[in-house]
Amino acid sequence: MAEIVFDKVSKEYRMGEVTIHAAKQVSFQVEKGELCIILGPSGAGKSTVLNLLGGMETVTSGKIFSAGKDITAMNDLELTDYRRYKIGFVFQFYNLIPNLTAVENVELAKQVCKSPLEPEEALRIVGLKDRIHNFPAQLSGGEQQRVAIARAICKNPDLLLCDEPTGALDTETGQTVLGVLSDISRKMRKTVIIITHNSLLAPITDRLIEMKNGKVVRESVQESPADLEGIKW
Repeated sequence: MAEIVFDKVSKEYRMGEVTIHAAKQVSFQVEKGELCIILGPSGAGKSTVLNLLGGMETVTSGKIFSAGKDITAMNDLELTDYRRYKIGFVFQFYNLIPNLTAVENVELAKQVCKSPLEPEEALRIVGLKDRIHNFPAQLSGGEQQRVAIARAICKNPDLLLCDEPTGALDTETGQTVLGVLSDISRKMRKTVIIITHNSLLAPITDRLIEMKNGKVVRESVQESPADLEGIKW
């Protein structure tokens, strides 16, 4: 079985008498160690898929398997363990604590994990070994995002989920962040899933899943992903 499997997953929200179909019979799979991009415009269902996979939402119907385990069958305690030990989250906004240094922000993740990386090692992986004692206000936007990535990988998760991680960054800084995520996938053999509306990022990925109106409209595998230096936005 693939590392991630979505099997006819649907998610509905009720707002009064109105039913919103955020995900409709979504099916796809992602192999271990792949860098996967889920691409689509606002309202396509990307964030819903990410939240379902991260155990932050529950499905209306269908099944989701992560490393062979059916997360849609987990109870609240099992989902808490899944989110804590198996998943690393990276968001568009960095969510760093301003009065803690970079290494102290990363150490927060270490405190809730069974087999974490050392915070200094996590910061070295993202290229910030010389900035570990800087506060967020002393770091650029790209550096803050790399601290957020270090905090996520400090947990030593199986799966890294990234919600528009370059959305607030310029091209050069975004390339650096994407390079870090690519290295985490290819060198550390972690499965990395990025959701984005930016179609210009599509060539760099191993697997591309395109969504529209809550549905997967196309899924493709790229044997030779493009070099990051050729990506502009």
